[in-house]
Amino acid sequence: MKNLVKNLQLLLLGIILLSTIIAVVLEIRTMFLNQTVTLADLLLMFLYLEVMAMVRVFWEEQSISISLPLLIAITALSRFIILQGKQMDASQLLYESIAIVLIALAIVVLRLRHSDKLGLSKKKRRK
Repeated sequence: MKNLVKNLQLLLLGIILLSTIIAVVLEIRTMFLNQTVTLADLLLMFLYLEVMAMVRVFWEEQSISISLPLLIAITALSRFIILQGKQMDASQLLYESIAIVLIALAIVVLRLRHSDKLGLSKKKRRK
């Protein structure tokens, strides 16, 4: 059963990677045909890059740290604000900006939680 689940995870991971590569190729083709590259296009490419990084990390370590999905969320929210910013009112932009700041703070806390910088004592592992 354990091997079946692991194999299904790896199969799905392969499908995600292949789908992401296809999306990157289609996005580059669209930019080439339009002969323009916008900030939203670049942020979308960063989203694809982060998804591929998450696939690589999961493939190597068989687990995903929470910081990668949070980075993807920040990039996605930033792209959403850029695409919808002209049509949003000030309160909507404020809520989206607060969401980005909260996610960024979560990443900082997660990065620092295992360091001595926060003054947290590390738990000793039982042998």
